[in-house]
Amino acid sequence: MTTAPTTRAPEQLGTAKADPRHRRSTSRGKERPNYLAGLTSVLWLLIVVVPIYWIVITSFKSQSRYYLENPFAPPSEPTLVNYRLVIESDFVQYFINSVIVTIGAVVPAVAVSFMAAYAIVRSGGRNRLLRWTNSLFLMGLAIPLQATIIPVYLIIIQLGLYDSLMAMILPSIAFAIPLSVLVLSNFIRDVPKDLFESMRIDGATERGMLWRLAFPLARPAVVTVTIYNALHIWNGFLLPLVLTQSPDKRVLPLALWSFQEEYSINVPAVLASVVLTTLPILVLYVVGRRQLLSGLTAGFSK
Repeated sequence: MTTAPTTRAPEQLGTAKADPRHRRSTSRGKERPNYLAGLTSVLWLLIVVVPIYWIVITSFKSQSRYYLENPFAPPSEPTLVNYRLVIESDFVQYFINSVIVTIGAVVPAVAVSFMAAYAIVRSGGRNRLLRWTNSLFLMGLAIPLQATIIPVYLIIIQLGLYDSLMAMILPSIAFAIPLSVLVLSNFIRDVPKDLFESMRIDGATERGMLWRLAFPLARPAVVTVTIYNALHIWNGFLLPLVLTQSPDKRVLPLALWSFQEEYSINVPAVLASVVLTTLPILVLYVVGRRQLLSGLTAGFSK
């Protein structure tokens, strides 16, 4: 004895498929604006933009006009005298020193960190030495620069490097490696293992897989750690303050401090030095902002 299958009436199917209350609640949830988030974003934008606006417009004002005009009004008579004054105060020498220290520290730190991260990931935890090395790198994240400045100072004196650019480069490399290894290892870990096995079958060596496979795929992470370390080293103040004393070895943050003491009453000149100090890092960020954002988000997907 067979029974006919039960079917729903077309009216019931139509009612189940198109429930107006369900549709209304779903559309309301999707179209509901978040006013609190929008207001908070606008407030944060103002907090960031207003000081930058004030710094830029004030740097184009003369010292006499600065005390007479509205601080937030654009300059009625724009002038470049403040920038000329800063450039004539050995700014070019300080800029070259900062470039040498930043490049001399970032390039070795990123190269060593990338190779170390590749070795740690490819070992898969089987090599005890690499496991200890990875633990040592992670331990370096917990040690702040301020806690090690005295030992670093004594080591630099023992090496005979005090009051030189190398005295700032070597500690900067050491403090840039731990975070760089963490970011790069998380990014390389996301590369499919099948790609490495395919290249190995084709006869590629570990060095070939490192530079021809891992490096192109990890380029966003490399750009991320490069920009981050460059920003950190470019704005570094404690190491130049403790490890140098000659005026010709000053970098821009230390020179900015000396400018503030020398031109304390000339506020537009001090702010012009701030603009010139910040401009290179701003250009670096604009050039690599896409890789920076992708590297910050893609390396921690698992």
